[in-house]
Amino acid sequence: MIDQTTVKELDLNRYMGTWYEIARFPHSFEKDLVGVTATYSLRDDGKISVVNEGYKYTLDGEQSKAVGKAKIPDKTEPGRLKVSFFWFFYGDYYVLELDPDYQYVMLGSSSDKYFWILSRTPQMAPDVYEMLLEKARKRGYNLERLYKVPQRMN
Repeated sequence: MIDQTTVKELDLNRYMGTWYEIARFPHSFEKDLVGVTATYSLRDDGKISVVNEGYKYTLDGEQSKAVGKAKIPDKTEPGRLKVSFFWFFYGDYYVLELDPDYQYVMLGSSSDKYFWILSRTPQMAPDVYEMLLEKARKRGYNLERLYKVPQRMN
């Protein structure tokens, strides 16, 4: 059983901006993508704009971009968002761990098939990465299929 406890507080203004994908579980909608970033911004309607970008196969490959939106359905659970890239089909976006300085985040969903580690920088300090992996293991995640996403050097 996966522990899907989410953060109790999420300051959306601090969360906005660009995050670099450090690691993820492979899935169809990011197949063969490297150099992936997620950029969040607040919309006028209270929702969050989500722009995911990456490159096919190599960091010099064809750019791929997906634009979606996110929302917090229940303000009492700010770490449980819903995100949509396809019309009105929303998926879970759970903020499992968040750096107090908003420099890294560990994400999951209601399914153990989805898992991400994001950072404000393209490279993450190895000790921070290992600490997040240990937290994920303690939550019950099987990290055997974790894919470390190639990113450009700072």
